[in-house]
This record gives sequence, structure tokens and C-alpha cells, in this order.
Amino acid sequence: MRITICENKIELGRQAAILGRHHIKSTILKKGHANVAFVTGTSQIEMLKALRGLDIDWGKVNVFLLDEFIGLPDGHKASSETFLKENFLDFIPQIGSFHPISRDKDYKKTLKDMNALMADNPIDVIFICIGENGHLAFNDPPADFDATDPYIVVDLERRSKRQQVSEGWFDSIDEVPEKAITMSIHEILSSRIIICACPDQRKAKAVASCIFDDISPASPCSSIRRRTECTIFLDRQSSRLVFGDFRTYD
Repeated sequence: MRITICENKIELGRQAAILGRHHIKSTILKKGHANVAFVTGTSQIEMLKALRGLDIDWGKVNVFLLDEFIGLPDGHKASSETFLKENFLDFIPQIGSFHPISRDKDYKKTLKDMNALMADNPIDVIFICIGENGHLAFNDPPADFDATDPYIVVDLERRSKRQQVSEGWFDSIDEVPEKAITMSIHEILSSRIIICACPDQRKAKAVASCIFDDISPASPCSSIRRRTECTIFLDRQSSRLVFGDFRTYD
């Protein structure tokens, strides 16, 4: 695992996008196409802005999502599908394919369909972030490190719901769905290249957990230390605790 500290979130987004372009283009050169997965949320906006302006043959890229709420109506602003369309896909003239995760309450069928799809489409490049509670995608602590299916259903932890409210996706915790479909820790770590774009001071404690904690389900983000082909991009705010484990910082 490598750590790159940038001056601000704009530079962080640019650096993460440039690394992503390198790996996406090299994968297309080798395989003829690339499977790329994206996490969503405000932390990813600058990275997506930079990435959509780079010279990549998106017509040879298959796009996947890391997670999605169960039960949200079509077009809801908190939907990962809506977010990625509004901040990325709508700016791309042509995409190889896009595979959103159904929000239908019949999640057993969705899991069956998505897991069958992933069996034939291993992820080449994955863009992730660390949640305020240390989650990866919606793998809240304590995360299931033993699940081997590409996608699983999880119950959302209260801190995870609170982050959704603080970012403005919902007006109250009661509005946040109870369940979500998420790419499993096993599947995330199976991606060939992992790029983690994680800005903002509110993520500083979780970043410290990722770097200093024992690798365990209590700290899902710590699991990415198992991978050498993983780069974490931080800004000055999110990296405040990197040079010492001072997690009492307020």
C-alpha cells in the first residue's frame, strides 16, 4: 500500500484520476477492455471531474458500482446510480457498458444477477474511499471478512447513516434505508488495482484507523493494507493524523 499526500482535495482528485487513467489505458491495451468500479459520494466529486476530462477510450470500459441503497425510488439524489450519472457518466460521450445495482426490495434476485455478472467480469481498477466510521463501500464495522460473494446485503450502521445525512443526501437518519447492497471486502481486495481518494478532515480519524489499527472486521478499511497494488490519496486535512496516532484530535 502506498500513501500520497496532496495539498488540497482538487490536487488529490487530479492525482488519483491520473493514476486511474494509467491503469485503465494499460488494461485496455492488454485486454481490449477494462472493468472499472466506482464508489460514490461527495469525496469523489473532484476525482470524477478530473477523470472525465482525461483521454480514455471509455467505449472500451465497463462500469460497475460498489454499493446501492435498497428501496430508494428512481432518481433519488442519494442513489449511487444517480450520483455517478450526474457527476460522471453524463459527461462521457460513449461508455462500453454500465451495470447499476437494482434498488428493488427483491434483493435476492439482484444479488443473484450481480454475482453472476461479476463472475465473468473481474474488476481491473476500483476507485474507493474510507467512510467516517472506517467502512469500505457499505461494509460497516464489524465487517464480514469471510463473505466471498462479490455482492452482499448489509444492515447500515447508525454512524454510516449519520454520514449520509451530514453530506446532505437525506434530511434525517430516519429517512436513510436500513439495508444496502455492497461489494464485499473480499471482492474489493480482489480488484487488480485499488485507488483510494479520501479527502477532508472528517475522514482523518478513519484514515488513522486504516493505517494504524490491527487488520480486523472492527476496522474494515484496515484490510486494504493487505494489498500492494493500492494507493491512498490524502489531502492535508485527511492526513492530519498520519504522522502519529493521535486520534483524540477533535
